[in-house]
Formats: sequence, structure tokens, C-alpha cells
Amino acid sequence: MIAQHQYPLHLKQMYPVVVRITGLISIVLVTLFMLVFPKSAPKKVSLGTVDHIVIEQVDIPETRQITRPPPPARPSVPIESESEDIADDLTIEETTLENFEAWDAAPPPPAPEGPQVRFVRFIPYDEPPVPIGGYAAIQRNVEYPEIAREAGIEGTVIIQAFVDKKGRVTQTVVLSGLPNTGLNEAAMDAIRKTRFKPAKQRDRAVGVWISIPVNFKLRTNS
Repeated sequence: MIAQHQYPLHLKQMYPVVVRITGLISIVLVTLFMLVFPKSAPKKVSLGTVDHIVIEQVDIPETRQITRPPPPARPSVPIESESEDIADDLTIEETTLENFEAWDAAPPPPAPEGPQVRFVRFIPYDEPPVPIGGYAAIQRNVEYPEIAREAGIEGTVIIQAFVDKKGRVTQTVVLSGLPNTGLNEAAMDAIRKTRFKPAKQRDRAVGVWISIPVNFKLRTNS
């Protein structure tokens, strides 16, 4: 048999004292540790201010139904009726152009001053009147007004002229021009000074109305 290990007697007697002293020392150490390293307090968390959102309530008006007036009634279909004002024995004579003879148109009545719409009688022709020397002859007869030259005014004036069967310009009318510049008058004077080859209808000379443009352009000194 193995002999049991026996502790010295003084150790058995000192055991309770050692345990108490050890426990006291542990309590003292724990107390000193808590005094030296105090427990850190939790940080205060501040919440930021939140803006209040205001929701505005808008009242939507009710949709109104607009009552439109009814469409107008469709016109009735006209019905031909007998006229009592027309005589029963009325006859219309037959007309032909075989005996048609050309004539010189009378000049139109004088028109009031200012831009007016002018209507002239159209006379049919086979060959239009042509200025002798071409349209360059009209430009050579143009005398540029001094007031328009000093103001540097340029443009085109359209003249309606009546050329009789002898090739002379007897009447002029401004269709499109530049008023208050003297260019309208200068264009009419240039056309009146120009002789024309008259228009022809069935190989006969006739007087007709024609439209003639007159250009006004200043010459630049190079």
C-alpha cells in the first residue's frame, strides 16, 4: 500500500488565515483599480434639429362642363322657281367676233393722289410694244433726282404706260414706286421720252397698256 501524503500541521492551521488574507488583498486591489481607472461615462448623443415639412393642401376646383350652342341648321337646297318678270318671247341675239375691230383705248380717268389700286382695260395683242433701242434706251433717258442721289436711295419703279398705235407714250401710272423721292416722276419722264415699236394685233398696230420696270442704281466711283 502506498502511504498517504501528510501535510505538516502548521500548514493546516495557517490555511484559513491565508485564505482570508488573500481575499482581503484581492478586495483592496480591486478597489484601488476602480479608483485609479474610473468607468468612462457614455457620451451624450445630440440629435440634430429636423425641419418640419409643411404640406399645403390645395383645393382643386371642380371641372365645369360648358354647354355649347347647337350648330346652325344646314341651308336648305334651293329650288328653281319660275320667274314671272321674264317675257316668254324674249330672244338673245347671237354674237360673233368676226367683225371685231381694234380701237385705241381712252386714257383712264385721273386717279386721286396717294397709293391707289388702278384698273385699266386690257386690250389683246399678238406682239407687245417694244422700245426702240431696247430697254436700255429707257435707262439712258433716266435722270437721277438730286434728292435721291444725296440720300443714297436706290430701287425699282414699275410704271404702267399706254403706248398708242404710233408708238408714243400718252399716259403713265405708277404701279409700284418710291414716293417722296422723285424716282417715280423720273421713271415716268424717262418712259415718255422713249419711242416704242407699237403692238400688233392681226398685223395691225394697236394701242395697249404695258408694265415697264425702271431701275435706279447709283454708280460707285472706283
